[in-house]
Amino acid sequence: MTARQKVAALRKLMQKNRVDAYYVPSADPHQSEYLPEAWKLRAWLSGFTGSAGEVVVTARKAGLWTDGRYFLQASLELPGSSIDLMRMGEPETLDMPAWVASQLKRGQTLGMDPSVVSLAAAKSFEEALAPHGVKVKYVTPNLVAGLWTDRPEESLAPMVPHSARIAGETAAAKLTRVRAEMKVAGCKVHVVVALDQVAWLLNVRARDIQYTPVVNAYAVVTDRTAAIYVDRRKVTPAARKALKGAATIKDYDTVWQDLAALGQRKTKVWLDPVCTNRRVLDTLKGATFHLASSPITAMKAVKNATQIKGIAAAHVRDGVAMVKFLKWLEEAVPAGGVTEISAAEQLRAFRAEGKGFKDLSFDTISGYAGNGAIIHYSVDEQSNTKLKPRGLYLIDSGGQYPEGTTDITRTVPLGAPSRRQKECYTRVLMGTIDCTRIPFPAGTTGQRHEMFARAALWQIGEDYAHGTGHGVGQYLGVHEGPHSLKNLVTPPLVAGNLLSIEPGHYEAGSFGIRLENLAVVVKDEKLSRDGRTWLRFDTVTLCPIDTRPVDESLMTKDQIAWLNAYHARVRKELSPHLDAAHRRWLKDCTQSI
Repeated sequence: MTARQKVAALRKLMQKNRVDAYYVPSADPHQSEYLPEAWKLRAWLSGFTGSAGEVVVTARKAGLWTDGRYFLQASLELPGSSIDLMRMGEPETLDMPAWVASQLKRGQTLGMDPSVVSLAAAKSFEEALAPHGVKVKYVTPNLVAGLWTDRPEESLAPMVPHSARIAGETAAAKLTRVRAEMKVAGCKVHVVVALDQVAWLLNVRARDIQYTPVVNAYAVVTDRTAAIYVDRRKVTPAARKALKGAATIKDYDTVWQDLAALGQRKTKVWLDPVCTNRRVLDTLKGATFHLASSPITAMKAVKNATQIKGIAAAHVRDGVAMVKFLKWLEEAVPAGGVTEISAAEQLRAFRAEGKGFKDLSFDTISGYAGNGAIIHYSVDEQSNTKLKPRGLYLIDSGGQYPEGTTDITRTVPLGAPSRRQKECYTRVLMGTIDCTRIPFPAGTTGQRHEMFARAALWQIGEDYAHGTGHGVGQYLGVHEGPHSLKNLVTPPLVAGNLLSIEPGHYEAGSFGIRLENLAVVVKDEKLSRDGRTWLRFDTVTLCPIDTRPVDESLMTKDQIAWLNAYHARVRKELSPHLDAAHRRWLKDCTQSI
């Protein structure tokens, strides 16, 4: 079926289930950012393949809401689908609840599957629609899933232990910390729904989501016990042994009967409204609730000394792969035959040579010329473009190693850059440098600090339609909260946070520029005094930044000094792991400017 036919078929099911509109989020029962194949319902329905987007279908209209990263991609993928692109954040675009209210009459209903709607989202819809007399109706089973006749099976990837020697802490110790937070909140139970939280808490990993080593499971922590609910066919003997004494292993679907029993005991339960689906709350009927961010979120975001050491080691291996790739790219493009896909495949091959490499950390963004201007470009056979010895090429990629998750972006001139490209490239680089090098007092939020990354672009009236940075897990999700460098209110940055720093500039149809490093927040010993703590970023990414498009006249002495010092460090740390040819290449491209 085409997307238009799928929407038409959904409308028939809506009539049958007596709903006037139907909400299709990009979500699974665990509110994962990246989805298992079986839960890519929105993508299957709409044809839009971006990772962020939500659809609402009414009897006559349909809309897809997505953010600035995906405007261009959605405009290319939605035509013919009968679904309108709703550009989030633009003045003329109604938010989804307001649009639903404008389309429905009093007494009509918006249907949604409670298994894939978070408590926060459900509440938001209910509160926004109630003044208009529109009700939310929770409908099971999922209507879109019912149409998807060849829907993929759930993953049976094996669940394996994540060694405490790498994690720096045992599952038992983590459970003790969580129980202490539960006691403060007066809770006897915490239901853990987010897959990365389950994986971190119990030191287990799997490959149930592409690129993200999580296991499809729930965990229920009480003041005395813990249980993981997972398909038993996935549990390896090593994982069973590692969990012994920390958590009981139960069948995935038995979580519902156990939650119902907890509700009947009128237990006080901690639920995270952002990542807990509505079905969990409904099943706990009779319980009282503490609705707040899971304590695991903040714990997971602070890397301990063992983790930081492992993350640094992973970035050495990743840096070696990047050097091999950049040297290969420089030589291969003039010879001809390199495409966006073949370049991405070559980089993966170089990463695979590294010790412990498990997988990519996300689908590589390999964008040449105008494709580089699509912020989250996803190349396919139709869009695959041949790289030529001119213009700019953007490569945003990452790897998964047991010791750490990597994420790096470099923009490479394949020929002589234009004056405009040099200015924009240099100002993006200035943003990356300033956001990294400028220290900040304890208590500073990412929202406040990220302005350093934008300042050089703002001076010429330019900006970029994405956040400056996101948290990163350790052999977990490449995107991790709660901290970020975005124009959003998030908790203050603290020592141990690992974040990306990635300003950019994009000109549709022409070129895109982004320069990204990962960095750990550390205490600034020199500035901290008189009881006042100062923090700074310590870069862990090790890879040369191309200086050919740099206009030195725009940069300050401090910015140039930072770049030269960074390149000296890259050269020192990577050279011992390279052969003579790659050492010579690295030495040439890390010369001081």
